[in-house]
Amino acid sequence: MEIILKQDVANLGHKDDIVKVKNGYATNYLIPQGMAILATASAKKVHAENLRQRAHKEAKFRADAEALAAKINAVALKVSAKASSNGKLFGSVNNIQIAEALVEMGIEIDRRNITIVGMDNIKEAGIYDVVVKCYKDIKAEVKVEVVATDAE
Repeated sequence: MEIILKQDVANLGHKDDIVKVKNGYATNYLIPQGMAILATASAKKVHAENLRQRAHKEAKFRADAEALAAKINAVALKVSAKASSNGKLFGSVNNIQIAEALVEMGIEIDRRNITIVGMDNIKEAGIYDVVVKCYKDIKAEVKVEVVATDAE
């Protein structure tokens, strides 16, 4: 029996795969659990159309993400924070401050997509590498310079 998977099934296939399974496995487990639908001729046509539309949307998202990554790669950020005389910050600079600095540059990024390489947050003045996830596998790198200001 041919079925179309609606979600990933271990040892069987991934979402949107058309697979052959034994009749009992499909009718007694996969279809009642909502993991699959029967692969009739009309279901296959609908499935093919959905895949085609999803591929078109995916291409648009990917192009937008690549443009955003190119824009981010061209930016150099400068974040100022209060620090002691030896350069140690009072508090820290984290992905929230980096996201705010990107917004000031005109780039809107969710803070959860920003990762400081090798650490959770920055506690000393200096230059640090930051990775920004734009889309599934598209990432941009930016240098962030943390500048110490006088603590008054």
